[in-house]
Formats: sequence, C-alpha cells, structure tokens
Amino acid sequence: MRRLRRTPALRRLVAETRLSVDDLIAPLFVREGIEEPVPIRSMPGHVQHTEASLVQEVKRLAGLGVPAVMLFGVPAAKDATGSGAWDPDGVVQRALATLRDGFGDDVVLMADLCLDEYTDHGHCGVLCGDGAVDNDATLELYGRVARAQADAGAAVVAPSGMMDGQVAAIRRALDDGGHDKVAVLAYAVKYASALYGPFRDAVDVHIAGGGDRRAYQMDPANRREAVAEVALDVAEGADMVMVKPAVTYLDVIADVRRVVDVPVLAYHVSGEYAMVQAAAAAGWIDGPAVAVEQLTAVRRAGADAVLTYFAADVAEALGG
Repeated sequence: MRRLRRTPALRRLVAETRLSVDDLIAPLFVREGIEEPVPIRSMPGHVQHTEASLVQEVKRLAGLGVPAVMLFGVPAAKDATGSGAWDPDGVVQRALATLRDGFGDDVVLMADLCLDEYTDHGHCGVLCGDGAVDNDATLELYGRVARAQADAGAAVVAPSGMMDGQVAAIRRALDDGGHDKVAVLAYAVKYASALYGPFRDAVDVHIAGGGDRRAYQMDPANRREAVAEVALDVAEGADMVMVKPAVTYLDVIADVRRVVDVPVLAYHVSGEYAMVQAAAAAGWIDGPAVAVEQLTAVRRAGADAVLTYFAADVAEALGG
C-alpha cells in the first residue's frame, strides 16, 4: 500500500476526496448602525460588517473563487416577534439588494432565515404564554421573511429554526410571491449543540430561559432521527439540506448522503472554528493544516459543500 503514498504527485493522483474552493460557502455578519467593522472576539479574523465593508469582503471572496456567501443580520433593535427579519428596510434586506446590484449572479447570495437574531428573547420563533415556541405562528412569519429576502435579491433562503413544516410554508410563500426560482436550503439536521457560543457573540443573541433550544433542535444523542428530518424536508420541497455542526456529526452526514439525492451541505460551526484558532494561537497545532483536514473529512463523509469561517483562508491555501 505504501507505494502509492511515496510522493506528493502520487498521493494527489489516487486521492479519494478532493477539497476545492468550489466547495466553500462563507458565512458573513452585517450589523446595522455601525460605521466601522466590529471584531468578533471569540472568532479571530471575523467581524460584524458594515454594509460597505461587507461589499469589500464579498469582492475579496469572489476574487478567491468562493462561489457563495451566507448572510446573517444584527439589527439595531429587537422585539418579541423579530419583525426586523422581514422589514424591507431591514439590515439583511439592504445588504442583499446592495450585493445583488454589485455582483449579480456571479456570487450565490444565501440568507439565513430565522428570527433568533431579531427577537428580544433570542428564540427562533414567537413565544406562547408559557415561554415555549409557537410552531404554527412562527411558520407564518417565516413566510414573510422568505418573501422579503427573495424580494431583496436572495438566490437561496435557508430556514434554520427547526420548526415542523417550515420548508412547506416557505416554499408556498415564495411561490405565491412570484419567487418560484428561489431555492430553499433547509437546515434539516440542526443539533442543540454546545458549539454555537461564538456565533451567538457574533449576532448578539441572548436566549431567554437559560439558553435552552433543546425543545426544537435535535438531541446530539440521536442519529436515526436525522434521516427522518431530512426526508420530511425533501418531501416538502427543500432543494438542498444541511447538517449542523459538521466535524462532530460526520456519521450523520454520511447517513444523510446515502438516503437523498439533493445536495447535502454541512456547517463547520463557530465553535469548531474557534477551537482550531485557539489551539493554533497557543502553538499546539498547525491551524491551517487542521482546517483543511477537517473540511476534507466533511467532504469525505459526503457533504457536497461546506459553510465555514475558514472559507477565505482555505481558498487562499488552495490557490483560489
């Protein structure tokens, strides 16, 4: 077996999995009401962008060959229903319109579709009197968000709230609003992970009730349930599905890949990014090498593309 490992050229020739810049999606944060980008302390190298700096970052990513970005908004004000999420003049809608004008179809514009960044309680939907998330009332609001994002220029909307029936509700809202060409990327398998802390710093989210979303996100102990979740979303019209987090759920990515024919994406989340950066800063690991190794493992498990905060770094390393 060692004969085929002897040289870099031989190893490239027989490699079973390849990581390409074409496989990368860059998550980006845009914040309302700031004049300069704000560094995210727990995510070295990333910032909350102004609209102007967002344009420059997308231009840089496009120049590196990164084909897609996912936008997350940080509004200046929040309320109980998250109304800023569907406001035509909301932070993400303004950013989408600006990017659409500047880049057209040269960059795939994706928008995270959820309410947690916009609610004052930090949950992914509207709340009942007992503090639980009202699934059906939330679906109607998701439809509004989908239409607003599509009107602003999103090519892909990405519901991440893990509400039952969310894909069907969003697909119906898009079609009824004349946006039948806008694709739905479903966060079909989103675990109630402990790896989201840096992301919550990035979007200024503080979750009421002790930060517990386990009533609607998946239990990390469950594997078979993921296949059932994916089947429901595909049946409702999802064009793509996603598993989140990535590296700690390689078995789930592989399971999903085996049972669906739609593109499967994985989200290499903020905690996975931050751990690599922290260990590299301490001199314990080769950070860039670990990043490429982890993303290659995600591709090897079956993901067609990866959302990752390493997108720009890895694109540069790959010669994008």
